[in-house]
Amino acid sequence: MKSIYPLVIVLIFVSMAFGQEMDYKLETLFDGTDLKQWQVPDSNIWWTIEEQSLWAKSDPDQKGSILWTKKEYNDFVVQLDFKFGKGTIDSGIFMRGEDERNAQIQIGISGSLKRDMTASPYVPKSGYPVEAEGVKELLRKDGWNTIKAMATGNTYKVWLNGKEVMNYTLKEANLKGPVGLQLHPGRDMTIQFRNIAIAEL
Repeated sequence: MKSIYPLVIVLIFVSMAFGQEMDYKLETLFDGTDLKQWQVPDSNIWWTIEEQSLWAKSDPDQKGSILWTKKEYNDFVVQLDFKFGKGTIDSGIFMRGEDERNAQIQIGISGSLKRDMTASPYVPKSGYPVEAEGVKELLRKDGWNTIKAMATGNTYKVWLNGKEVMNYTLKEANLKGPVGLQLHPGRDMTIQFRNIAIAEL
């Protein structure tokens, strides 16, 4: 009779890995009513709440804006719904601040590549080191989408509409900072967000 212990051990390790990835509780950052947990820019003309959605709309001079969380995070998961509006959509989620040691998770059209790179990581001075897989089939360009981005150490993972599409390790990544939503400068566009939540890991 063959021993079942190797199989049991494998299942235990798989279960432990799955539990570490999924065992967290999301806390609301935006519930459709206010921006109390965010650093709203002075003279704000970009970010508005309409019908329980957070709208990002370009200003006439197309200066763009980033809406930052008041809190900084180490390891975390951020999840939100987004819906493309009008214009050339170029947005994203900043993971732990804005500098060359951070990854931004793209939402919409890449200004440099001139094509949709949703769920792919953008790294300043490095461009897009990898491209998310299967996005074309998953992305709803005329409806709501759910994106989940995880930062653990220097590894980033992204899920789009329930499916993992990206896994990337950034050497010498910055390991602490705020989360930001981007309205890219030089664009005439609108995008909506809702159900924004985060969990510290």
